[in-house]
Amino acid sequence: MTADIRVINEFLESLTQHPKTPDEVRFGDTLFYNWDESVPYSSDLYAIELEKDPDRDFVILNFADIQCHDGEAFSEVGEFAEETMDKLIRQTRPDLITLSGDNAFDAFAYLRLIRFIDSYGIPWAAVMGNADHTGLVSEFWGAYQLAEAKNSVFDYGPSGMGYGNYIINITEGGHIIHTLFMLDTHHEEEMQAGSYDHLYDSQIAWYKWAVEGIAAEEGHTVESTAIMHIPVPEYQNAWDSVYDAETGTLRAPYCDHAFCRVQEKMGPPDFNNGFFALCKALGSTKNMLCGHDHVNCFSIDYEGITLTYALKTGYGCYWKPDTHGGTTLTLSSDGHIRVDHHYIDPTASEVKKFVLEYFGINRYGDGIVPKFPDFKG
Repeated sequence: MTADIRVINEFLESLTQHPKTPDEVRFGDTLFYNWDESVPYSSDLYAIELEKDPDRDFVILNFADIQCHDGEAFSEVGEFAEETMDKLIRQTRPDLITLSGDNAFDAFAYLRLIRFIDSYGIPWAAVMGNADHTGLVSEFWGAYQLAEAKNSVFDYGPSGMGYGNYIINITEGGHIIHTLFMLDTHHEEEMQAGSYDHLYDSQIAWYKWAVEGIAAEEGHTVESTAIMHIPVPEYQNAWDSVYDAETGTLRAPYCDHAFCRVQEKMGPPDFNNGFFALCKALGSTKNMLCGHDHVNCFSIDYEGITLTYALKTGYGCYWKPDTHGGTTLTLSSDGHIRVDHHYIDPTASEVKKFVLEYFGINRYGDGIVPKFPDFKG
């Protein structure tokens, strides 16, 4: 039986055996926990722990906006995305893989993506994007698939805050050296008409509770990273601080960065929920990583926090060939993170139908016909 047929069989089985709402799960009310800020924080109860090897850096590899439809997932679109992910995994050898939302559009594509990533045997953690409910049996169904995968550490999180707000503590020598806050930024127009959504007030209060609780456990503020799909409005402020609109150039040191590009209007919410300001005030979160805007990519230090647009992975939905690949967060023993974008040249793909149709490169024979001669890669 081929892998594709197994995915189809899994989906058909999921319609009858996998729940569409928490009410369909035995003890489904226990998948989420009831959060109250008056309850003391405990990492043993509320966080996932991953241990860092003290002899080497801990590498987190992020895939952003893979976003295939069902038909695409089983075509050259999906094959190219999987080839890209495989190259990145082999190049970076991650300890943890993260997905920053808009993972797939439809149910077959979701199951195929989960099966593919899970096959590497590497712990992985996803957040959901504004399009992750599109074409699925239900949004809960998608969260259930993420939670049930063998190597996934996805957790449902507190009730009433969406799907997948959870804490990953990376430890070394019995101490937390860095925390990942995985956050659901929801859909669009639920919080304000005509706007993308973002974090609820309850999520922001939960984040504050956790930051302060972890600090109390460790005796100091622990550095952290927030991974979410939709950016905070301060991403625009960060870009404006390094881009000279009059000359169309970047200011130093960003003028030397290969991946510091804004090629479409940013898509934060039309309101400011104060999350960035709170992160500054608490002093824990030194990095934010998002996806959402497929052809924007940068990593800019702004007011003490590094704001990163992750490189888009694959060409599902829309893309530009010059901003394609993945992003790593490399954690050292001192708890600090280094951010790197990893470009994957699409013209080097071995997916024959893709490079022939998109770039005019004929890998079925010896001929090469440049379809876009100005593209430099």
